[in-house]
Amino acid sequence: MTGELQTLRDLLRWAVTRFNAANLAFGHGQPDAYDEAVFLLLHALSLPTERIEAFLDARLLPDELARLRELIERRVTERKPAAYSLNEAWLQGYKFYVDERVIVPRSFIAELLHEGLQPWVEDAEAVGSVLDLCTGSGCLAILAAEAFPRASVDAVDLSADALQVAQRNVADYGLQERVRLVQSDLCKALGKRKYDLILSNPPYVPAAAMQSLPAEYRHEPQMALAGGEDGTDFVAQLIADASKHLKRRGMLIVEVGGERAAVERRFPALPFTWLTTSGGDDMVFLLRAEDLGPR
Repeated sequence: MTGELQTLRDLLRWAVTRFNAANLAFGHGQPDAYDEAVFLLLHALSLPTERIEAFLDARLLPDELARLRELIERRVTERKPAAYSLNEAWLQGYKFYVDERVIVPRSFIAELLHEGLQPWVEDAEAVGSVLDLCTGSGCLAILAAEAFPRASVDAVDLSADALQVAQRNVADYGLQERVRLVQSDLCKALGKRKYDLILSNPPYVPAAAMQSLPAEYRHEPQMALAGGEDGTDFVAQLIADASKHLKRRGMLIVEVGGERAAVERRFPALPFTWLTTSGGDDMVFLLRAEDLGPR
């Protein structure tokens, strides 16, 4: 077969066929077999993914062909997201180091941070403090630091392993002076600190769904996915903690996947604002400090 696969176009076509035939699952940065194959092949060749047309008819060297075929076969047999094989993930144009100590960055909150959380945040420079709970790779903490240039950011995770990955990413962006990494079970180690913004992409997968996750998701830390019986256990803790750690005009922004109905059932009295993202209007909610009652 090696003699039949000569160009990048040949290998890309073959990879997409292999991925589709194997019924792989996607969603770790790439939505389908084609985008996953492009990401895997071009990054392995150190080529820019946004300019694939310029390289499609380039002939591959024998060692390149062998290496890429191995990556494709590993993706099929191991069912491991490409981001883990390459130790690289992209979110809103930012590159992050990843491995199996953290989930692959893919939060819809990143889209909102890219827009400076407008119109809910009127002045980005007025944001002085941000808390990112369940930070994982540190991606949202880093994007928050970029979006709000005067803010100090606390990035919290229970996993010491995850914080090691976050530390590497924070250092890569030179944000050590502004992003503080904290090992804590949600807000337990934060004392009486209060924040202008609390962000979180917490575990929210319901128990039944955890039992049927595709193999690709089983490479990720299960503690970063499992959200309890109906997926709202961590959301409930976040809401309770936010009432103590938000400043008077602060805001809580939480991603809940497709669990809007479960969240609203659990908290029927709360006036959730559901924010529009590329995933729809039921992925991310906003609550203001005043919505959470007396503090």
